[in-house]
Amino acid sequence: MKPSCFQCPAPMRRGALVFCGLLSLATASFPVAVAGESPRESDAERLLLLRKEALAYEHGEGVPRDPVRAAKLYCDGARAGDPEAQFSLGWMYANGRGLERDDARAAYFFNLAAKQGHPQSQKMQRFVGDPASDTPECMRGVLPADDGQDVMVPINEAQKMVLSLVHQLAPEYGVSPRLALAVIRTESNFNPAALSNKNAQGLMQLIPDTSARFNVKKPFDPEQNLRGGLAYLRWLLAYFEGDVSLVAAAYNAGEGAVNRYRGVPPYAETRGYVKRIVSLFRRDDHPYDAKVTTPSPELPRIRLTRGS
Repeated sequence: MKPSCFQCPAPMRRGALVFCGLLSLATASFPVAVAGESPRESDAERLLLLRKEALAYEHGEGVPRDPVRAAKLYCDGARAGDPEAQFSLGWMYANGRGLERDDARAAYFFNLAAKQGHPQSQKMQRFVGDPASDTPECMRGVLPADDGQDVMVPINEAQKMVLSLVHQLAPEYGVSPRLALAVIRTESNFNPAALSNKNAQGLMQLIPDTSARFNVKKPFDPEQNLRGGLAYLRWLLAYFEGDVSLVAAAYNAGEGAVNRYRGVPPYAETRGYVKRIVSLFRRDDHPYDAKVTTPSPELPRIRLTRGS
């Protein structure tokens, strides 16, 4: 893949954050990848075509320049997990390229790409400060389209009932059915009567404190258990701003442990758990509702550690 050529505009936007000496950050291309999986060829091709169309509208190459349309196309790619699209949209916000300059929005998209190991985004984080605490409108409320059918292939009527309940309830809580199914498969292997030696109970293995916290009276009742687990996932997604690795680590070891270690705790069980969830979910980010709770106070330090 050839790198796209980017020339410093003349005259440059007055007060732009990034000087021409840093424009080389925008010229390299990286393979399209959703964290946790190698994208299928068709997915990679679709994201590449989407990005090329956005680039054409951003620079007016063969079409009338339309930065608003470019931003929408980049956001479509960003929502699908494309780190290049996330970086490009962050770049537009950071430099006011056809959009009102917004460092917090830029930081939001740079952060998404940086979490996937995108080097330019990791470098750009230092210039734009903290990310916006709310989800940008074009990303808001949009769950991954994949319903996770491959995570669970029901073999009996009881499992069919669980699958149906997950698809019914998960959207009510703003949780992707695929993420919910990944947690259930890892926690209980879809057994509503599962009981661990730590007294974690039911499909989503709620400990008594979590059941009480989310008003679950009958943890072995599949619907009550699912509602409690989904409510907890919704809370964790808001608390860790959609970072699936941190959410999974907190579901396994508690949010306090994640805050204490400023990242995934160094427990073998928890690290294996996180790897399993991310592998099944096939993304490292998830939409979240910022109104549910304030974010973890340790998030800036966690991000700083990752970006260093």
